[in-house]
Amino acid sequence: MNGLPRIPLADWIDLFVDWLVSRFGGIFDGVANFLEQTVEGIVSGLGLIPAILIALFIGLVAWLVSKKSIAIFSFTGFLMIDYLGYWDAMLQTLALVLTSVIISIVVGVPIGIWASQKETVRRIVTPMLDFMQTMPAFVYLLPAIFFFNIGVVPGVVASVIFSMPPTIRLTILGIRQVPRDLIEATEAFGSTTGQRLMKVQLPLAMPTIMAGINQSIMLALSMVVIASMVGAPGLGEEVYRAVTQLKTGVGFEAGIAIVILAIVLDRITQNIGRQNQGGNVS
Repeated sequence: MNGLPRIPLADWIDLFVDWLVSRFGGIFDGVANFLEQTVEGIVSGLGLIPAILIALFIGLVAWLVSKKSIAIFSFTGFLMIDYLGYWDAMLQTLALVLTSVIISIVVGVPIGIWASQKETVRRIVTPMLDFMQTMPAFVYLLPAIFFFNIGVVPGVVASVIFSMPPTIRLTILGIRQVPRDLIEATEAFGSTTGQRLMKVQLPLAMPTIMAGINQSIMLALSMVVIASMVGAPGLGEEVYRAVTQLKTGVGFEAGIAIVILAIVLDRITQNIGRQNQGGNVS
């Protein structure tokens, strides 16, 4: 094996990245400006609202879609984040996660629908999803830095790549799990592919799609600390600074804030999916 010539794969990848940067640098700059302004806009908009009102709103949403205990936890948890002094960092993290998840939904759900309808597309998409999910998250930061420099944008891009596969996979799964007899019934009544998709398959698949969105949110949150290594602000930056400066207490406080945010988002999206499931069953 040692006598075989070594394939310069790393050199080829570096050349390909350099070619992309030189050829499409303007497009990457435009995307970077759009993502940066989106995150900053969310942070600025939420920053104008008092913390108590946001905590009340989140608690009310949790009350409507979940149960009283989750609503109380959401309200008190957000107030604790404010009390510990991590409110602004939490808003930056929330803006990064929301931006990443929205992009994952806008891109991932249509791809999932397309792959569920076309077997050829599904066979092409599935290996790509396997690659995206098994590749270490740190690797995504390298090309993101080349394309978008350091800051919040490479964090968003890496979070999108890392968190999108569950949305696509569970969209495919949810649509393909719709009972065949229902599909045959719609075909017997002369429904078009679009009518069948919009009126039967997507409503029945919505709980599974929501489960995929829930997983995407959790994966995006898991990228918070990693994204801080390339300059993304938020709670991850506080944790990363605490690690580099050996400040255990600060790291623990910022970690608690991340856990609270993760639990609240997880419980709310989980129960939205269950409500959709109950509505479909009824």
